[in-house]
Amino acid sequence: QVLLVESGGGLVQAGTSLRLSCAASGRALNKHTVGWFRRAPGKEREFVACIRGSGDTFASDSMKGRFTLSRDNAKNTVYLQVNSLKPDDTAVYYCAAGPYYARDYKGRYDYWGQGTQVTVSS
Repeated sequence: QVLLVESGGGLVQAGTSLRLSCAASGRALNKHTVGWFRRAPGKEREFVACIRGSGDTFASDSMKGRFTLSRDNAKNTVYLQVNSLKPDDTAVYYCAAGPYYARDYKGRYDYWGQGTQVTVSS
């Protein structure tokens, strides 16, 4: 069993950056793919980006060029930094852990956090 806890959300202005954290307990994250998803009001949960145990990263088209994913294995934590935030980035952001091949399909992820709210004002 893996328990995931997101943090780092908040109210920010457009154009600024934010770093979200996904801290895990119960199992080491470094052998999992860790994905970030988000759900905006009235919309489906959508893929944002993910990082594999190998360090390979993948991102949605809307996030390419604006994100950095990193791991701190000693802290069993994955970080998502998003730059140049836009009001359209407003959503609840979730992290999830899954097998190597999980990538952008939320159905392949086994463990989910409770989410952290990000609100971007214009």
